[in-house]
Amino acid sequence: MVVNSLSFLWFFLVVLVVYYLLSTKKELQNMFLLGCSYFFYSLVDLKMTAVLALLTLAYWVMGYAIGKSIEQEREQAASRLTTLSVIIGIGALFYFKYLDFFIGSFVNAASLIGIHLSWTGAHIIVPIGLSFFTFKLMSYTLDIYHGKIDHEHNVFNFANFIAFFPTILSGPIDRPKPFLKQLGQSRIFNPDNLMDGFRRILWGMFLKMCIADRLDLYVSAVWNNFEHHSAMSILFASLLYPFQMYADFSGYSEMAIGVSLMLGFKVAENFKRPFFSSNISEYWRRWHMSLTSWLTDYVFMPLNIKLRDWQITGTIVAIMLNMLFVGLWHGANWTYFFFGLYHGLLFIPLLLNGQFFKKTKVKVNSLGLPTFSIAVKMLGTYLLVTFGQFLFHASSMTDAVDILCHTITHLEGPLFIDSSTLLNAAICSIALIYVDFQEEWFPNRLLYLPKFAESWRWPLTVTMEILAILLFGIFDSNQFIYFQF
Repeated sequence: MVVNSLSFLWFFLVVLVVYYLLSTKKELQNMFLLGCSYFFYSLVDLKMTAVLALLTLAYWVMGYAIGKSIEQEREQAASRLTTLSVIIGIGALFYFKYLDFFIGSFVNAASLIGIHLSWTGAHIIVPIGLSFFTFKLMSYTLDIYHGKIDHEHNVFNFANFIAFFPTILSGPIDRPKPFLKQLGQSRIFNPDNLMDGFRRILWGMFLKMCIADRLDLYVSAVWNNFEHHSAMSILFASLLYPFQMYADFSGYSEMAIGVSLMLGFKVAENFKRPFFSSNISEYWRRWHMSLTSWLTDYVFMPLNIKLRDWQITGTIVAIMLNMLFVGLWHGANWTYFFFGLYHGLLFIPLLLNGQFFKKTKVKVNSLGLPTFSIAVKMLGTYLLVTFGQFLFHASSMTDAVDILCHTITHLEGPLFIDSSTLLNAAICSIALIYVDFQEEWFPNRLLYLPKFAESWRWPLTVTMEILAILLFGIFDSNQFIYFQF
């Protein structure tokens, strides 16, 4: 059951009605929300619901013990418990996602030196959303240890934070403090939240159904049959893929944020117009922001502090390890390892010239638009991201090398064009480009529209989005790309 399906719509409508009927009793409302979250997760991944519950209970107990140890000034005990919580979180990720990969890689490496081992794979089922909820679990105990939050006395509130159904499958990755604070507050029916949430859900559906899934028809047709296509077709599909990824993942994030808002929760934002970035550091501050900020706080900064005596070399090591973690977080595949390595290498010039830690305001011309040099940097960043997504999209390094070699050796040949698919995708993509362009450069006014249109802005927008979904949307939508992580 995905968030843009009819079954989810009926599920959510029932949840919403009962949820606000219980708004006078906060504790009952929270219990109902928890039940709905576990029911939702069981529909998606019934076999792994027990794993989610056991990990949640274990981390609540550890958080409680860490908090008590700090209160009693038993620093060593608190430190050991926090370390244990991190080991369990990483251990769960390793067992479910990476054990088969590492053993298989070891067996393959051994065969290269003449040692032949038998290995058919562990065939371990990976819980859906594991990469997302384990990060939430670890941030909880780490934040208690570092004094950012107190341990949560109510186990059901903590379970709500971990299993919150709009975000458990693909984020955003919320931090415990703001979410648990909202659970402690009364959430009554608010028409403004309902309308704002509905608009974001509708926008997310538009991004997914009218842009991402439309582009996927072309991109997959080329990539899955690259042997029959020219270099021009492969390069063109590769240039479209980052935009498809953006529409797909930001579409899910918009829907998750919208559903949360309708339930009275403000969750983390995940995207901030990433393709207006002028370097790779800025790109990662705008792309999958909840993951980037999590890794910055819990991986990069501690490593950078620990390696500070190495000066710039220490920072380079910290950022390389951080980006390798980013890559491997996405899955057990060498393509993700090299994806992280590639992005880590892109940070080194920024570190050497002192641009990494700077957040300079983008220079604009008299029209309020970025200067030519900044526009060139934005284009260059997009091309760098495109090559990284080339690695990301490949099913294996062998496929990535095969496609790259085919691209180099088949420079001649026509550009494959699926006219109807690309035309429909282009029409809808213009809307996304327009919205991002306006919010980035002209946030306080509507571009190319008369002033009287402001009062009709939202009714017109909603009407146009509904019409676009009906006309251009693909209703047998593919699974969201980030569900696999």
